[in-house]
Amino acid sequence: MTDKRRSITRRRTLGLIGGALAAPAYIRDLHAAEVTLRLSHMLPPVAPMHAQVLEPWAKEIGEKSEGRIDVQIFPAMQLGGKPPQLADQVRDGIADIAWTLVVYTPGRFPLSETGSLPFMVTNAENTSVALHKFMEEMGMDEYKGVKPLAFHAHAPGKFHMREKAIEKAADMKGLKIRAPNETFGKALEILGAEPVFFPVTEMAVGLANGVIDGTLLPYEVVPVYKLQELTSVHCAAAPVGRGFYTNTFNVLMNERVYEGLPDDLRAVVDEHSGVEFARRIGANFDTFEEVGRKLCEEQGNTFVEVPGEEVESWREMVQPVVDDWIAMLNDKGIDGARAVERLNALIDAESA
Repeated sequence: MTDKRRSITRRRTLGLIGGALAAPAYIRDLHAAEVTLRLSHMLPPVAPMHAQVLEPWAKEIGEKSEGRIDVQIFPAMQLGGKPPQLADQVRDGIADIAWTLVVYTPGRFPLSETGSLPFMVTNAENTSVALHKFMEEMGMDEYKGVKPLAFHAHAPGKFHMREKAIEKAADMKGLKIRAPNETFGKALEILGAEPVFFPVTEMAVGLANGVIDGTLLPYEVVPVYKLQELTSVHCAAAPVGRGFYTNTFNVLMNERVYEGLPDDLRAVVDEHSGVEFARRIGANFDTFEEVGRKLCEEQGNTFVEVPGEEVESWREMVQPVVDDWIAMLNDKGIDGARAVERLNALIDAESA
């Protein structure tokens, strides 16, 4: 090789090295993550929670860690098992992180599930913040062996009815309505309806063939099950005071995996979890509502608003459901009255 060619080769080599060193660390380490975290959940990848919350969250953690953390998402139970097993899968290390619905395991996380009592919701954002603060204050002992990253709620559920509008309790008499959880099923019974406990995956068939007269769900699920076509009337609580119900969720991480992270990477996870993560998820669920409602509007469906004073009368009628819950908490060694009072106070404070 001539001296001139040696000089050109040396300059090219130095240029490549210099370019690599000048590139951002995230780009250099994109394919060399130190930590891979498997995140499991029950929904399909088209679901808003997957596409608009979990995927952006995973990407942000990768970027903030400069590529050292790679969060890989496994939707639709791709790691195996059934949705009620998600919390155990995190504890057992099958998944490193999971997003799951608390009422899938009734009675197991009673303080978390307190947020699913009737009339414990305003909007998703404020209720999620209140729920997360409540759990930090009173409920972390429920999650020994796992690291909770966030607690949140979905937007207030609405009545989606095949034909009959719900404006007062008497309108429910004799109707078969799918209950969203056990406690609201008891509330429906008090209010005069016949609660039906269909899995949500079977609900659409039940509506289509007339086995049920209606269902309780947020607008968020309308696109998934084409509720705008299966129902014609949508009944919501007035946007002052409390909505009918919500269900509570959590994002859990394996505690050993969390504690085993280097300090700087654990700080990245901490920065992307906690009450602000709860707020972010809740705000997204409020946004998801707009899409589903718009589909119902385009279908030409009817919308009914239940006045606030009527909602409050329902709330008083179903107080025995809350009293039973308080007694159950007391039996578990938890001050049930204090827990329910505190969560209500936090919801009111966040929603003021």
